[in-house]
Amino acid sequence: MTTTAPTTVNGRVIALAHNAARALLEGVLTRHGATFHQSVTLRVVVVAGGSIGRDELVADVTGSLKTDESVVLGVIAELAAAKLLEVDPAQESRLQLTDAGRELYERTTAETAEITARLYDGIPAEDLAVAGRVLTLITERANAEPAGA
Repeated sequence: MTTTAPTTVNGRVIALAHNAARALLEGVLTRHGATFHQSVTLRVVVVAGGSIGRDELVADVTGSLKTDESVVLGVIAELAAAKLLEVDPAQESRLQLTDAGRELYERTTAETAEITARLYDGIPAEDLAVAGRVLTLITERANAEPAGA
């Protein structure tokens, strides 16, 4: 792989950046016995305040990972079996983080934050803002395209 900076962003450049960063994240997750899909699922619950409707969780993770509902239901089952996620006793249609789930999320997030800080170090805030806007627009457009187009 070349380290020459491209003159413009394209799908390959985005994919290379994603895959390089994801490999680092998965290294952290593997050390803690978690998978990428589990991490994404836990994050959705954390962002929702620690409790979320099962259907809402499945829809969010399915949309984020572009995967089948059955895969996400399997991940939820894995997290429940590992006692990282449980049915909310106040409302059985909701799932909530357990203390162990929150601890795992916080631990892995802290470790990956250190890696992210190193990766983004020295990149001007203006460049990061432009990249964020461009990637958000690309994501919105891709999500608007029919599957299999």
